Amino acid sequence: MPLRVTNLRTPVELPETQLPDELARVFEIRRDDVPALRILRKSLDARNRQRLEFVYTLALGDDHSAHALKSRHGVTVEAWQPVNFQEPDSGHEPLPRRPVIVGSGPAGLLAGYFLALRGYKPLIIERGQAVKERVPAIREFDGGGVHDEENNYLFGEGGAGCFSDGKLTCRITGPDVDWVLRSFVECGGRPSLVYEHRPHLGSNKLPMICRNYRRRIEALGGQYQFGCRLEGLDVRDGQLRGLQTSSGYIPTSVCVLAIGHSARDTYEMLLQTGLPLRQKAFQLGLRIEHPQELVNQRKYGRDSYLQLLGAADYSLVARGQKDLFTFCMCAGGIVIPSVSEPLRFCSNGMSNSRHDTPFANSGLVVTLETHEFGSDHPLAGVHLQSRYESIAFEMTGRNYSAPVQRARDFLANRTPATSEKIASSYERGVRPSNLAAVLPPSILQAMQAGLPLMDQQWRGQYLPEAVLVGPEMRGSSPVRIDRDPDSLQIPGIHGLYPIGEGAGYAGGIVTAAVDGLRAGRSIVARYRLPETA
Repeated sequence: MPLRVTNLRTPVELPETQLPDELARVFEIRRDDVPALRILRKSLDARNRQRLEFVYTLALGDDHSAHALKSRHGVTVEAWQPVNFQEPDSGHEPLPRRPVIVGSGPAGLLAGYFLALRGYKPLIIERGQAVKERVPAIREFDGGGVHDEENNYLFGEGGAGCFSDGKLTCRITGPDVDWVLRSFVECGGRPSLVYEHRPHLGSNKLPMICRNYRRRIEALGGQYQFGCRLEGLDVRDGQLRGLQTSSGYIPTSVCVLAIGHSARDTYEMLLQTGLPLRQKAFQLGLRIEHPQELVNQRKYGRDSYLQLLGAADYSLVARGQKDLFTFCMCAGGIVIPSVSEPLRFCSNGMSNSRHDTPFANSGLVVTLETHEFGSDHPLAGVHLQSRYESIAFEMTGRNYSAPVQRARDFLANRTPATSEKIASSYERGVRPSNLAAVLPPSILQAMQAGLPLMDQQWRGQYLPEAVLVGPEMRGSSPVRIDRDPDSLQIPGIHGLYPIGEGAGYAGGIVTAAVDGLRAGRSIVARYRLPETA
């Protein structure tokens, strides 16, 4: 049986290629007697800035000599039986036509990829355009161009995940997560993604990776249809029969709804159709920017670590009546507009794989509970988001510039002069504003209470140079679509699978991708291969 080695600590200067030598030293054995190894986990311990360490979890091959290894020097050795990915046999229920996936974000993409690998030749419809057309449209908008409602930072191939930094961190583990991470590597990600503690693809790499997924899906018989927006569902006698789209009627008995958390018009249509939508607590707040050099100094303490490890990140929590916490920290990144509808403004962050801008930015969010929505309407959270995004749009001159404020002025409730020069990474330009106007009262109160606590954790260095940008309204979905926990289908509608962030079952690229994978696996386990394409 293989062995697992945990808590192997090495100086960050030690390259991975020397791990066998380090094991030989720790266990006092010959280098030639070290079994074949595989890295399962690698994380950074930066608590002691005088000695930063990598902490490894390793799998050792089933060599006879491995069984003589014993735990020592804080390094634990134990027998290990890996849990394998569950690959289902194809089911028996007839599938007259190929399954259709609505949305090409991480959830829809991984559902489609798994189905394509198993021979189901899915059709993926996407309201936006392919990355080849999406990237220049976004660049034009960032340069001051007009907003395109269907082809923007949120809609198009890859979904919102394609331009939201590419972080692959998540709180779940197991073979499904491993399968998803390996698929990212297959489609262009670096091999270390499968074991890094905080893997990051980079927003510059994600378009290429999304394109590679598409090419693999198409090579396996799948198909994409861009510029195709879902407009209605054809459900008769509890069975899905087809989809009404902007490109015409698509007959199908199986549909994966991976619409994303910003398809507000689609939410309205689903509610009118009678689908079981309900409110869900969600995270919102502002985005905070610092000089990246400050973050590097705070975490590393010396330049040699920066050269080894790249731009530093951080994570903070301020406990209170409502917790304030950082989210989606983008080292060496930029603030971007997270805008799908016209006449609205919302912020997000991203960074390229090089993390090479002089700015660090992070979401700064609080959870808003459903009883604070102000209405029992299923889409009350969406309406609340839209209301504050509209205020932000109006207060900056209706031109998609970003409202900004120095953190010290925000805490003092001091409105900055519009002529004040405030540096930000946001490309379309900024306007000094009082950000209290773009936050619900309970969120404003939590931020005013939590920011000084975060500053204490940084010994007074967190706030003096900080700039706030806002609002950040789309940290998670304020809606959940009810589904059966086992089949993943909507109760009473056979063949309809709501998944991912838009359905309220994920919170990030990996969790959404895993949800899509599980939906694909559920479809394979239920249905035979489609009779026709």
